[in-house]
Amino acid sequence: MSALDDLAPVPFHDADAPQRARMLSRLADTELAVALEREPAHDQVELRMFDLDGTRMALACDAEDRLAGFFGQPVAYAAMPGRVLASLLRADGAGLLVNPGHPSEMMLDVAMLDWLTGALEAAPEEAEAHLRLAAPDPETVAALSDPLAERLADLRGLVAGAALVGVVGGGHLLLIAGAPIDRQPAIAKALAEALAFLPPQPGGVDISFAETPPPPGALLFDLTPPQAEPPAPRPKGPPILR
Repeated sequence: MSALDDLAPVPFHDADAPQRARMLSRLADTELAVALEREPAHDQVELRMFDLDGTRMALACDAEDRLAGFFGQPVAYAAMPGRVLASLLRADGAGLLVNPGHPSEMMLDVAMLDWLTGALEAAPEEAEAHLRLAAPDPETVAALSDPLAERLADLRGLVAGAALVGVVGGGHLLLIAGAPIDRQPAIAKALAEALAFLPPQPGGVDISFAETPPPPGALLFDLTPPQAEPPAPRPKGPPILR
């Protein structure tokens, strides 16, 4: 089972929209092995294309042994993140078949790849505002808590913690604590992408790196690295004879 399989309790095309979006978000950050016509020559690669339901499609798996298993033998492939492959195929007007025969099998047509690459272009806008914070809406917590926890777990070590809070007057805010200043734009981009794959919330969800104490009732995410257990004391050996 792979990380994509874990997100597929039901087949991708039978899942509801939020579950499909979570799988696509994970796909974007997954390194895929995409089948090639032949071994790469220098930096040039030619994807092996298939005609499926009248659509030209590339074939990729989240492990090279899965790709070889589909063909019944080792096959030339290139490794690249899902977001890069989606962008290449979108520009070529082609689709993508992912992990055929596995729980996370996905057949993504041109329209789906267009939506995926559009979501990956999401980025937060910088702004300053004085906001009154409150507890988040229960409906928003139910919709965002698990997927946000998954995405924030990927940022463990860069982010000390986070809190989802409500904003008086409408909307929500994701407060990020302990992020290095030089990494904040990349972290904000990653979280904006994650939110783009989730159900829209009334008033939207903004991202802030202000060290603002969250209000009572905030949804807290503790991202401090787990403390390593001290090594067990070594048993005393026999006395050294001289």
